[in-house]
Amino acid sequence: MIRWVVVIFIALIVFSTLLPWLEKLGIGRLPGDLRFKLFGRVFSLPFASTILLSLAVLLIARFLK
Repeated sequence: MIRWVVVIFIALIVFSTLLPWLEKLGIGRLPGDLRFKLFGRVFSLPFASTILLSLAVLLIARFLK
């Protein structure tokens, strides 16, 4: 269980850095993705998109096994 929390946390960090590029594809604007402005800077917490991408990677990994 802890392993999945760490994996999702790392995926969230990676996804946040790739967010400007992925927004052009429509990822990062799903219901469940939080975006807020604080001190003039926009912060994004893409929870739903991270889970969706993690499931996609999991399915690909299972098929390649």
